[in-house]
Amino acid sequence: MMVEDHGGDEGIIRLTLDDILDDDLLNAPEKPKKLTSSDRLERAFLEIVEFRRAEGRVPSSQTREIAERKLGARLDGFLANDEKASAVKHLDEFGLLDAPEAPASLDDLLESDDLDELLGDEAGILDVSDLPVIQRPEAPDSVAKRIKSEEFELFEPLFKAKHAELADGTFVLRPFTGMDLIREGVFFVLNGVMCFVAEVGEEVDLVIGGKSKRKQRLRVIFENGTESAMYDKSLQTRMYESQGQVLARAGAEMNEILDADVESGHIYVLQSLSTDPLIANMTNLHKIGFSTTSVEERIRSASASPTYLMAPVKIVADYRLYNIKASILEHLLHRVFADVRLDLTQVDKAGRDYDPSEWFVVPLDAINQAIAMIMSGEITSYIYDKVQQRLVKRSAAD
Repeated sequence: MMVEDHGGDEGIIRLTLDDILDDDLLNAPEKPKKLTSSDRLERAFLEIVEFRRAEGRVPSSQTREIAERKLGARLDGFLANDEKASAVKHLDEFGLLDAPEAPASLDDLLESDDLDELLGDEAGILDVSDLPVIQRPEAPDSVAKRIKSEEFELFEPLFKAKHAELADGTFVLRPFTGMDLIREGVFFVLNGVMCFVAEVGEEVDLVIGGKSKRKQRLRVIFENGTESAMYDKSLQTRMYESQGQVLARAGAEMNEILDADVESGHIYVLQSLSTDPLIANMTNLHKIGFSTTSVEERIRSASASPTYLMAPVKIVADYRLYNIKASILEHLLHRVFADVRLDLTQVDKAGRDYDPSEWFVVPLDAINQAIAMIMSGEITSYIYDKVQQRLVKRSAAD
């Protein structure tokens, strides 16, 4: 088709239909459609389908692989919701949403592949050929049993403090994510029981099942008054098996790998403004703590928290740290001044007993001295003398 304009003597302009259809105004790109809830549901299910196509199996919600576990949990959600399953049924090319037929008998179940798949045993439930050979003579050395902790009274205040800090939000529970979290001074929840890694030993080489493995012996204290000398990898295995949790400061990152010249937190020293005569009359009473946020933000609700002795506090020192794990420095300071830790039981607003763990009867000059020695590495040759109120050289007896 052609359109002609005969309106003038300058010539004839001819426009074809193709010229009109090729006009940029007519071919402006369409605006992308907004995703509907149905679209998002289909996309979510198609990710599961793609996993099935690539791996040749359905994703498991029980695996330790985070990406697969996410898809497995999503599939479980579809299977548990008939409405969602119906909405994506047309995309189910592998029958992922089909309910399996119930076995006619127990024998049928035991003979089927389903049980092996459920147990993650592709070779069969009775095939133990892949299991490591256990060397019995090595077993007593590599298996640690819990025993009564003879020094539990030293650790009990720490557990009470951590429960109070969980209650007031200073600490939170986070999922256990790996071996890097197993280090001295960290609290975990294992099978519902809080435990504390009090010591980490030297790495040793062990031969297990004919293979050499490097492990570290731990001293793990449990809040029920027992302790264990288990290896680090044993604790890791048990944490994974029980979906254990780690106690972390609110707002702190679990990954503490630092870039150059990055502020890694604050070590702060506080003084209590309590009007309680028992506290107000104590000379050199200081709280030594760690924060990834500003100290002012951390102490905002001090008056309502047993962590801060249920009273306002005054900031007397704020050490901003770079390229060092501030939490480790805090832990070292607490160990240096362990002999002068405040021995006092507080009662919070809920009527629960609480033993503050970060308050010490120590002058500020000694705290400054300890921080400088930790940074220089000299601290290993010194101890705190509570009579002289300063750090002194270790004697041969120490």
